[in-house]
Amino acid sequence: MSADAGRPTFVDLHTHSTASDGILPPEQVIEAAHRCGLSALALTDHDTIGGVKPARAAGERLGIRVIAGVELSAFYQDHEVHVLALHLTHLEALEKRLGELRVLRHTRAQKIVDKLNLLGIPITIDEVLEQSNGGAVGRPHVARALIARGFVHDFRDAFMRYLGGGGSAFVAKEKLSIEDAIAIAHEAGALAIWAHPGEAGRRDRVEPLIAAGLDGLEIRHPSHSPEDIKRLQALAYFFGLVPSGGSDWHGANEGPRRLGNMNVPYSWLERQDEKRASMTASPSMS
Repeated sequence: MSADAGRPTFVDLHTHSTASDGILPPEQVIEAAHRCGLSALALTDHDTIGGVKPARAAGERLGIRVIAGVELSAFYQDHEVHVLALHLTHLEALEKRLGELRVLRHTRAQKIVDKLNLLGIPITIDEVLEQSNGGAVGRPHVARALIARGFVHDFRDAFMRYLGGGGSAFVAKEKLSIEDAIAIAHEAGALAIWAHPGEAGRRDRVEPLIAAGLDGLEIRHPSHSPEDIKRLQALAYFFGLVPSGGSDWHGANEGPRRLGNMNVPYSWLERQDEKRASMTASPSMS
């Protein structure tokens, strides 16, 4: 699909559904994309591809291309780095790896609940899992359980007091190396994109990740300043990395993360398609 003559066509290559920590089911994410006039959308839930099948079914019905993706949390030199694996093709092989990551998520959630219990807050892991509704569990679901029970006022309160880095119930993530995250993406036939690098997206950080196999940079993201966008675009051009961008939408109707608000051009998706085609043609990727 390409843009109609004289009409710009946009895509959103970073979104979340209830398969992880979004608030809308995958089908409704696609319906929202249709209302926004998007031509394509990447569903990039955390550590799960559970929403891809229903999203694709909705995309076929509404005429929207759905790119299978997943967001992975990794570490490089003790710095957390998120990787978007976009254009997943080997879904069955990927599911086993993601299942292992979801087990780590469940273990972390249980440890957070245990800490909260020691602080006199009697929520249970079942309440947290109820908030995740079968999706990949994370701190936002703990926050929702706390809000539902009236122990905190809102998400900000939950993270400031308990769940954030300085919170009294904080539990660090198990560390997945950036090399492993990129390898997981490539094993699944996907591109590995550094998600929302922000100020950290500088040459001294980008070059080692390229050596590890990084394919692209998320240039447009709600957290990026105009200076970030300009610098990241220059780095992508200089190193021959594919550009990407998206709203990181979780379902909110207000705030900076609104579906389609980054005006990511369809040409960026075409660049990614070209890169994927070259990877498929390469003997090392066969």
